[in-house]
Formats: sequence, structure tokens, C-alpha cells
Amino acid sequence: MLNFLNETFSSLLQPFSFKYLALLAIFLILICKWFSTSANASPPSPPKLPIIGNLHQLGQHLQRSLQTLAQRHGPLMLLHFGSVPVLVVSSDETAREIMKTHDITFANRPKNTFFKKFCYNFKDVASAPYGEYWRQMKSICVLNLLSNTRVRSFRAVREEEIKSMIDNITKHCSSSPSSVSSAFNLSEMLETLTNDVICRVALGRKYSDGGERGRTFKKLAGELALVMSRIHIGDYIPWLAWIARLNGLDAKFDDLAKRFDEFLEIVVQEHMDEFHGLSKNLVDQKDLVDVLLCLQADSPIDRVSIKAIILDIFVGGTDTSFTLLEWTMSELLRHPRVMEKLQNEVRGIVGKKTDIIREDDLVGMHYLKAVIKETLRLHPSVPLLLPRLSTQDAQINGYNIKANTQVIVNAWQIGRDPKSYNKPEEFEPERFLDSAIDYKGNYFHYIP
Repeated sequence: MLNFLNETFSSLLQPFSFKYLALLAIFLILICKWFSTSANASPPSPPKLPIIGNLHQLGQHLQRSLQTLAQRHGPLMLLHFGSVPVLVVSSDETAREIMKTHDITFANRPKNTFFKKFCYNFKDVASAPYGEYWRQMKSICVLNLLSNTRVRSFRAVREEEIKSMIDNITKHCSSSPSSVSSAFNLSEMLETLTNDVICRVALGRKYSDGGERGRTFKKLAGELALVMSRIHIGDYIPWLAWIARLNGLDAKFDDLAKRFDEFLEIVVQEHMDEFHGLSKNLVDQKDLVDVLLCLQADSPIDRVSIKAIILDIFVGGTDTSFTLLEWTMSELLRHPRVMEKLQNEVRGIVGKKTDIIREDDLVGMHYLKAVIKETLRLHPSVPLLLPRLSTQDAQINGYNIKANTQVIVNAWQIGRDPKSYNKPEEFEPERFLDSAIDYKGNYFHYIP
């Protein structure tokens, strides 16, 4: 029996000479190496929990939570917000890869409930899918709404509203100089200023003067700011979308979107009623709604697109400007040396003029510009840039990024990177005095 088994095994092994065994071993090694490389090709990622992914690791201040995770896992890491893969970018080199080198791959925006309901199913510029419609709308906005000529045309509006705010402050301070009653809420005044400027530029009138329309607008703006901070669970865990119906968030979205649409519909209709008797020359248009109506005949803009763009302008212009002004004043109060130096510069340029500072005066105020840049570095108006979405597989920093991965750029952390800035946590406007850094997106370590 033993002889039979020996003969059998010998006959089975005979075809496999040492050469074939060596080839088999090499093949197995290559297979193991391939699996190992594939596993390591994904960006570093902290352990995730079932269903919620890494949501449990995120706090109230998302940019700070992402900074903490990035310090542990690196400037490019993969998180999971529920079932959604999210690539977090925390360095200027990686931001350049995403926003410039592979900009077409990451040009799309993820679809979420807020933009769907408030921006007419993604008809605005900020959330529209990358394609011909988006390109045409962006071109219209850049050339006709945000051009230097258009911005300069509203100079009088800005100067008038700033003068109005300063007069208001002067009145408060002079009414009872040494009394508690002379105190006023500067944040509220700055918020009113930004709202009034944006409304006059975009809609042709301001709504802080009171009246029913004014109260309606103020209420809508306040509710919109609150709703924008809410997270719709269905965007990240689709099968739990019913929670938003149960807790009333869907109803809140629908109700506010409907009321905002009714408000914008009235604004657009009023402009259309007046528009027929006005010049159709773009240069003559008094506000941005008129400009869009003038462009309507020769572009893909329709009534819905106009309302969506106006909402973009309001959301993108009011809160961001107000946040910048508020943080600037806060930093000046915390740093008396900087405030005194800035005051001396302003007084030295303006001299004994009693009227308001004109925009022409700003040309020589280099320290003021440095203060603004330093404020934006430490406190970017949008700490996390609008999410992007990869349309195809890509490779970033040697890692494989799959299609349909969301990308978040942590501008707040990039502005505090010690590799780019000396003493990054300190407020030092002087760092920008002899610097060529600007706001135009050419410097990826400065993307406020």
C-alpha cells in the first residue's frame, strides 16, 4: 500500500519540475504584492463605524475637527460622511492638484437637498452641474455681473451706505457721550450695511428702511441663515432620509423655499414691469436684475435662472462680507498696536477731510490691505470651500481617488499652515506688506 502511494505522488509531482515551482512562487508573490499595493493606494483614512462612517469624529466647528484628523492622518485623507466618501484636502500643494492640475476632473458639485430646493433644482452657478449650461452662466456672471466695470459702477452705492452707517454711529455716540445709552451693537450695524449694499446692487433697493417688505425680507434672510447651517441626513445616509420628514426639516425647507421664491418673484416682476420702458443697453442698467433681464434674449437665462443667480449673490455676498468686517473689528480690538498703526495710516492719507473716505483714498492704504489679508488668512469667510465631486477616477499625490468622491478643501487650516507662515496663529498684518499675494487664486496657501 505504501509503495502504491509513493508511486502515485511521484507521478503527480513529476511534471512540476523546479522551474515550474519557481514560476509559481513568483506568481504568488506578485499577486500578494498587487493586493498590498491596491490596499495602500487609497488615501489614509481613520477607522469608521457602520452606517455613520466618521461622522462621530466631527464636532461643531468642522474645520477644527478636520484639522485634528489631518494632523494625525496627513494633508490628504479619506473620510466617510455616512455612506459618502469625502476627500479632505489640508495643504496648499494638494489644493493646487485638485483646483488647478485636475480642475476638470473635480469641477462638478455634489447634489444636496439645500441647493435642490432653494436653487430651483441646481439652476444657479454655485451648484449647477459642470457642463454647457454652467459654462454659459459662469461666463455671464464673470463678464456682466462681476467685471471691474460693473463693480465700479456701484461705487456710489457703497459710499452712500458706508456714510449712512458712520452717520448712525456718530449719532449714537454724540447723543449721550458718557452714558450707557450711547452703546450700540456694531455687529448689527455691519450686518445691515452688507445687506443694504448687496440689496441695492442686486435688487435695486434696500429693505432695512422698514415697512412690510422690509420686515419680510429680514425674516427670510434670518431664517435662511439658520437653515443653511442644518445638515440633511439624507444627503449622507440616503435610507435615513425619512428622519428629515419626521423632524420637520423637509417641511421647513419647502416652506422657506416657497416664501423666498414668492419674494424673488415679486422683485423680478417689478423689474420686468419697469424694464419695458428702459434702455436695453447693458451700461444703463441700474442693478443686477436689470442686467440679467437685458441679457435674457441672447442667453440661456430664464426667469428661474435669474432668481437662482440673485440668491447666489445674496448668500455669497452678505454673510461673507459681514463675517470679514466683524472679524476685522474683533482682531483690531484685540491688538491695539495694529489698530493705532492703521488709524495713523488712515489719518495720514485722509488728512483733515471731514467727509467720508472715498474709494480713491484706499489706493495708498497699504497697511489696511494687509490687515484685511491677515484677517482673511486667519478667518476665511468660507472656512471649508464648497465641496467638489470627482467625475472620474484620478490619482492625487500617488493615491487613487475614485469617481463620485466628494472633496472638501480646508481653507481655514491651509491659512494656518506653519510650512507657509511664520507664527501662523498670530495676527501679524506686517507679513503681507512686502508680499505679492493677492485674492485672485494664484497662491494656493492663501485661498480665503
